[in-house]
Amino acid sequence: MSETRGHTEDVREQEQARVEDQAAAAAEAATAGWRTRLSGVGEIRNIGLVLVLIVLAVIGNATSENFATTDNLRNILVSASVIGVVSVGMTFVIIGGGIDLSVGAIVALASVWATTLATQSYGPWVMIICALLVGAGTGLVNGLLISYGRLVPFIVTLAMLVSARGLAARMADNRTQIVTEQRIKDIARADPLGIPLLVIVLVVVAVVGWVLLNRTTFGRRTIAIGGNTEAARLAGINVKRTTAMLYVLSGICCGIAAVMVIARTTTGSSTHGNLYELEAIAAVIIGGTLLSGGRGTIVGSILGVLVFQTITNIFILNNLATEVQNIARGLIIVAAVLLQRRATRDAST
Repeated sequence: MSETRGHTEDVREQEQARVEDQAAAAAEAATAGWRTRLSGVGEIRNIGLVLVLIVLAVIGNATSENFATTDNLRNILVSASVIGVVSVGMTFVIIGGGIDLSVGAIVALASVWATTLATQSYGPWVMIICALLVGAGTGLVNGLLISYGRLVPFIVTLAMLVSARGLAARMADNRTQIVTEQRIKDIARADPLGIPLLVIVLVVVAVVGWVLLNRTTFGRRTIAIGGNTEAARLAGINVKRTTAMLYVLSGICCGIAAVMVIARTTTGSSTHGNLYELEAIAAVIIGGTLLSGGRGTIVGSILGVLVFQTITNIFILNNLATEVQNIARGLIIVAAVLLQRRATRDAST
């Protein structure tokens, strides 16, 4: 009797999954023409970002003799790796119609929690798992408050930004915690096949993110929810559950980034991840993800990160003030949003 009941439940779950897949496909198909046009715009934007990188490389090489050196190019890629991982999670959240202002604070909290004396005493794997669990847990809190609590993402993640950084400062007693575990330090120094391990981690996270967004039902549901939440709900998609999962995914990416930061700095601190939320959002916008949700690419976000890191590197090599860097970043963000509005308007006509 129990076997029959179990078989019935399995069939029911499979049928429900099939219906949800069909509903997600139907919701996406409802705006297929609009998305097809935007997809073409996205491909053109990615090509444009590659051209921008080439132009920046020419400018950097012309203004500084150290730009084209192997060490400097390696430095750009390593610097881009941490914020790149955070940007992958942010891409999913924004495509799903949300926003996450707490990513930097989550990185700080995960770095502190993973570097306490108690955590370090259990070894490197426990430290890594701790960082991932802290990221996933804080992301889950964000997701539950937003999806089931029906609170505005901006307010929830802003509150998490303040709370997580405050908790990190309290746990560390406003001190910097030193990493004593050598195997964690080796993560930043590892150089398999001549490629920094941190860059390899970014590539792996980006590939997994691309597959998740473009080749799975979860990715189609995310796009459908960001494009039209009500239509997705009427089509049978579990909007609340998917939204909560998006913030968990963002939190996991923050946990991975925290491990990378710990390895690079050999410390855990409540000051880690400062302004990561702005850098990640800016990179995602530059990469072509719509702030209103419903469209975006992982490749575009990674290119956006590289553009920002290259600009920053050029400024540093030319001894330009931080204020000038911030002004330039602000202008780039405004220009990207204006281009988004124009592209969206052209595609919808």
